[in-house]
Amino acid sequence: MHAISLRGHHLFCLLGYRGKGYSEGFCTNMTGIYETLREQPQTIIEIMEGPDRICAAFPSDQPNHCHNSTVYRKDQQILGELGLTVGDRLSFEELVGRVAAAISPDDIHRLCFDCPWEPYGLCQEGVRHIRQAKALRALP
Repeated sequence: MHAISLRGHHLFCLLGYRGKGYSEGFCTNMTGIYETLREQPQTIIEIMEGPDRICAAFPSDQPNHCHNSTVYRKDQQILGELGLTVGDRLSFEELVGRVAAAISPDDIHRLCFDCPWEPYGLCQEGVRHIRQAKALRALP
């Protein structure tokens, strides 16, 4: 089984993912990663800096934010909250346990206030779910 390399803030984006995104190609990629982690929570996640497998499918016809300083800030803050650093490798199951122990739904606004997806409440709901179920939900 191959490790999936992810940047810090995408650890939260996955929890809030409900099948919507920037384009059809983006959603196909994100759904594939999500379903792998949902069905195989023992999958190893390697924490990386900068654009990752999720960023790779960002549509080329839209303004790309993957290198913005605000995105790197979110990555670092979220990793700090979880006690992780770039290069760490852990199972998605272990990662979910860390999120459930360290993050409350209210933390999302503080950490992700400048994300265009934050006002929709998807990630807050995702954190609420992960704290209760310790596993990803089936997509709608």
